[in-house]
Amino acid sequence: MSNAPMENLYLAATADSPEVDFRFDTHELALKGESYPENAAAFYGSIIHQLRDYLAGCGDGTTITVDVALIYFNSSSTKMLFAFFDALNSAATRGVRVVLNWHHDPEDDTIGDFGSELHDDFTALEFRDLPTVS
Repeated sequence: MSNAPMENLYLAATADSPEVDFRFDTHELALKGESYPENAAAFYGSIIHQLRDYLAGCGDGTTITVDVALIYFNSSSTKMLFAFFDALNSAATRGVRVVLNWHHDPEDDTIGDFGSELHDDFTALEFRDLPTVS
């Protein structure tokens, strides 16, 4: 296993894809914006691959903070987001502390309900429901 630090991953937000700011060196991961890329599997595929590589190198005692502030995502993004959270949950079940900060507009029931569903489905994650005030 190499000890070379993983290169951070940054993708600027576009009209249909979120900002991806994964600072592997400080264990801070963030997704912000809207997510309805034409091909969600293509967009998220390499992101999830890099996430899994990073998580494989995280041991017990590592704390990862994940900030998710998505204001909209389509159904194909939802499937990929589940894969994203599943990878984090797997790391959490083997001793990595994963804090998920779920930022959402309190008026947006869809995003709020999705957060509740994540909280129920991925029980190893330390879930923080954070309504944002605009």
